[in-house]
Amino acid sequence: MHIVICIKQVPNTTQVRINPDTNTLIREGVECIINPFDMYAIEEGIRLREKFGGKITTVSMGPPQAETALREAVSMGSDEAILLTDRRFAGSDTWATSYVLSRAIKKIGDFSIVICGKQASDGDTAQVGPGIATHLDIPQVTYVKKIEDITEKRARVERMTEEGFEIIETPLPCLLTVVKEINEPRLPSLKGMMRAKKVAVTKWNAEDVNCDFDKIGLDGSPTRVIKIFTPPPRKGGVILKGDTHEIVDKLASELRNEL
Repeated sequence: MHIVICIKQVPNTTQVRINPDTNTLIREGVECIINPFDMYAIEEGIRLREKFGGKITTVSMGPPQAETALREAVSMGSDEAILLTDRRFAGSDTWATSYVLSRAIKKIGDFSIVICGKQASDGDTAQVGPGIATHLDIPQVTYVKKIEDITEKRARVERMTEEGFEIIETPLPCLLTVVKEINEPRLPSLKGMMRAKKVAVTKWNAEDVNCDFDKIGLDGSPTRVIKIFTPPPRKGGVILKGDTHEIVDKLASELRNEL
């Protein structure tokens, strides 16, 4: 079984800065970590390999410093790491990002499952995983909280919904996005950390994965961010005290004043 895990390096802060010219995040000078939801994807991939055998390839798209995140994934147990880095990728929206990742996965070739975290903490769109599946034309199951069984041709998983859960069976290869309820990520072992320091991280650019240049970066992104702003702080609430009739009268008075 060949498991491909897609991860993202994100800022380890809520105090993000925005480039006023491109309306994209400024990542320089900000401490970065593996997207927290992707840690569950890494852990689940390792558990599947421990149970069924095979290998894990972890893929990330980002600037050169994203290599740090890939080495951390190796320290946890990933076998191989691939960094997709090219200045022409800069400014890619979720559609362009999923396109580049899909091109890399096509180049990797034979794979059984692609696993992603349900969403990235810096964007919260939950679109890249489904976008990858769409570009690859493979089945997808989102918000997976449990992988019940896997055979050579099919997987049966439990998927979270707002009302409860669903049991879904899907043919392989497929893509899964996982939620934090699926497992508890392990800490890197000393052996893993030593291996991560020595592992050769493969680096691919746009030509290496045979990208259509019209589909990457800002120019290849159909999403356009027109304006980014901080909403004004909310006004403090009003506490109404008294019996029921007094509170109703006060509330009616407050509403009349607002109108």
